[in-house]
Amino acid sequence: MSISRRRFLQGSLAAGAAASFPGFYINKALAQEQTLRIYAWAGYFSDEMLADFREKSGINATFTPYGTNDELMNSLRATDGSGFDVIMPTVDRVPGYLDYNLVQPLDESRIQWQGCLDSALEGSEVGGVVDGKRYFAPSDWGTEAIAFDRRYAAVDPDNLSYGDLWNPDNGQGVTVRSHSALVGIGLWLQSQGKLPRPLLESYQSEEAMRANFEVILAEAVKHKGMIAQFWSTENEAQAAFRTNGAVIGQTWDSTAFRLQNEGMDIAYRAPKEGALAWMEGFVIPSNAQNVDAVYELINWYYTPEAGAMFVESTGYNSTAKGAAKLLPEASRQFFEASYSKQDLANLWWWPIQEPWYVALRNEYQDRYLSA
Repeated sequence: MSISRRRFLQGSLAAGAAASFPGFYINKALAQEQTLRIYAWAGYFSDEMLADFREKSGINATFTPYGTNDELMNSLRATDGSGFDVIMPTVDRVPGYLDYNLVQPLDESRIQWQGCLDSALEGSEVGGVVDGKRYFAPSDWGTEAIAFDRRYAAVDPDNLSYGDLWNPDNGQGVTVRSHSALVGIGLWLQSQGKLPRPLLESYQSEEAMRANFEVILAEAVKHKGMIAQFWSTENEAQAAFRTNGAVIGQTWDSTAFRLQNEGMDIAYRAPKEGALAWMEGFVIPSNAQNVDAVYELINWYYTPEAGAMFVESTGYNSTAKGAAKLLPEASRQFFEASYSKQDLANLWWWPIQEPWYVALRNEYQDRYLSA
């Protein structure tokens, strides 16, 4: 797995020097009167992107946003995989959809893979390929690490730890997402030799998960009084810093990127225990009605222009080759300031979260929130 991580990041950093590939082509005969229904993370498809896709393909698309992986899963389970033509879960969640027969394998011959980073394709095999069938076409990746207000947060930017969130000098000025905060605390405790089992074993058995998370939960509750706001969506994380008194938080990279663009003095850094890293991609629900248009969307996305539009809209990193060359200077500067080479080599990729783990994770999350 570590080899895949290194190759993935090397490929991402080299995206600006991507090899040439056949020009973008969509057969407009595939454009249908039926609308392509996209169900994706809030902010992932701007009006500019939908207009560009329509101009190039002739296909009309609607975009319905969701805020969490659990919201996406619950929506699909409620409709038995109907209602939308394409979704964008994180790769570690894909096997869970198969357990409920909610998604279908991709026809790989219909995808212009030459437009996707080879390293992303390789890195998505864990979770995105099940029993020899690929269900996931990688679209973007990002991290969850430490965002902080340079003026007020009590941190050493060059020696960050998840434990710095709980420095009393930060007062009641911390914002976190409850379930991933528990993982951050777990990594911090593991680095001090305070977990009974390696943290990764928590994803392999209920026994190991409970042994570790009892210790993690106790530490989390001890510091709960420092929380200014819990967040679960991008908008909530941004609001914590804008209006609700947060000076430091465990957030997505996009949170800091967007607040910086608003003129706030927010920095983003990876802690020494490793930034939590994720990858998302295109997946087709089992009862999608407009599958042809989904493949046109994926092929449109695997162009430098579409990938660059996605990055500008979200602050996340596109898997489309050549996208980095088209980014504005601010986007490139944010990436370079946020991650050193060591940070990129030290990413902590979310393991596959099977349904039993998600159920237990939600149990500990609820105990944390209600403590």
